[in-house]
Amino acid sequence: MEDTAGSNPQSLGFTEKLKSWLSWSWTYVCFIWFGMVLIMIYVLWSPLKLHESLTSASVFLNTLTPKFYVALTGTSSLISGLILIFEWWYFRKYGTSFIEQVSVSHLRPLLGGVESSSTTGLFASVNGEAEPRPSVSECKVWRNPLNLFRGAEYNRYTWVTGKEPLTYYDMNLSAQDHQTFFTGDTPQLRPEDGVMQKAWRERNPQARIRAAYQAIEMNHECAAAYVLLAEEEATTITEAERLFKKALSIAGKDINLLVYIKRRLAMCARKLGRIKEAVKMMRDLMKEFPLLGMLNIHENLLEALLELQAYADVQAVLAKYDDISLPKSATICYTSALLKARAVSDKFSPEAASRRGLSTAEMNAVEAIHRAVEFNPHVPKYLLEMKSLILPPEHILKRGDSEAVAYAFFHLQHWKRAEGALNLLHCTWEGTFRIIPYPLEKGHLFYPYPGCTETADRELLPSFHEVSVYPKKELPFFILFTAGLCSFTAMLAMLTHQFPELMGVFAKAFFSTLFAPLGFFADKMESFMPSSFWHQLTRI
Repeated sequence: MEDTAGSNPQSLGFTEKLKSWLSWSWTYVCFIWFGMVLIMIYVLWSPLKLHESLTSASVFLNTLTPKFYVALTGTSSLISGLILIFEWWYFRKYGTSFIEQVSVSHLRPLLGGVESSSTTGLFASVNGEAEPRPSVSECKVWRNPLNLFRGAEYNRYTWVTGKEPLTYYDMNLSAQDHQTFFTGDTPQLRPEDGVMQKAWRERNPQARIRAAYQAIEMNHECAAAYVLLAEEEATTITEAERLFKKALSIAGKDINLLVYIKRRLAMCARKLGRIKEAVKMMRDLMKEFPLLGMLNIHENLLEALLELQAYADVQAVLAKYDDISLPKSATICYTSALLKARAVSDKFSPEAASRRGLSTAEMNAVEAIHRAVEFNPHVPKYLLEMKSLILPPEHILKRGDSEAVAYAFFHLQHWKRAEGALNLLHCTWEGTFRIIPYPLEKGHLFYPYPGCTETADRELLPSFHEVSVYPKKELPFFILFTAGLCSFTAMLAMLTHQFPELMGVFAKAFFSTLFAPLGFFADKMESFMPSSFWHQLTRI
């Protein structure tokens, strides 16, 4: 073991030196290779009778009819057009160029390229010091605090539209959450717990439901089985609430189960219109388990208080959770902006503001909107109904499109209720981008916008939803190149078909100019080197 460990650094050092040498010499290899090719052509000019071959080739090309050139250019245009269509489809689906991705994946390691670590990430210190940008795997996905019920809400959408609102990746994350949350702290698994662990992993909903009934047959007080039935089998919120109450009565002292069930019961009360009861249940839950702030129960409370239009209570909750030391969310930032916009939006007029300037209250509202938009720039398009909403996923990525969908789905009604708030948002939200012209490099109030959100959001959101991308990407070089190549070859095909003689003269002039440097090089080589030297070299 020691010998192996001792030899590894030497082998790694040699490999790194070899890579660095290849990377350094790569620039000169191309020129050396090109020079060697020219010398080889000249050396083999006579033995291989290249001059006669070129002459016969030129005679053959002169005998070709214009129809051949039309077919040639037309085929080139067709092939480049197919490549363009594929590149465009791949870019719209995955957000990158296929050719560029393959080139970077296979050629960059050979050229000694490495990823730059100087880019900035999602989180940094308060004084603005940049930290390394996290990779895609480090973009943390959070459980959606207001996620819907599968049986009573997601499945109903599927029955009506025939579309699946949840991705396999999203449901797999939920299965992992349930396994960890309900059986992670159990010192010794009971038989029904083993069945429930298998049930959470099942991909087929009916298989999960059958496994839950099997666990209940094994133990009538298996609370996790009733939780699964409430989530998946219940087709109405009322039925789900009944099953959750049954689970609560037999949950015992399992803290994870108690917190999950009480939270879902509060959400059932909110959906059934018993909002004051839901608010009380959420407050009691936060008071009973104050250390479970990571579950973001305060976001459920904020939404319920907004429905009650208890804005003073909303402000009190924000005063506790909108703190510089606590992680932010779209709910925190946009609710804060809504409260400040609500105070001035009913009398706000863009024309009047441009004449007299913004008052202090209006300036505070605009700054709060800019702060919210900087945190998550995808939300305004949903609030202003510039993009259609879909059902929110069960997991979200903070600052991503998935979080924007989840926030707007539940909070759009609250913005509509505040008179003039959406108008103020419409007039001011795009001004945020003038403050942060390079969002991936430097932020204003938050850290630079993470570059991994698009990839994660495509995994969390269904394929029929057009993922919002920020900042908007420019078209890759290869799409522009193939578009230009397709257009150019199509134009050549059309011109050759319409003006065959003129295009023939143009082609001859073009190729003569193209091969002129080669002839010039051959003449110079003959003048510098004696013919006997080349004769002896070719004999060797």
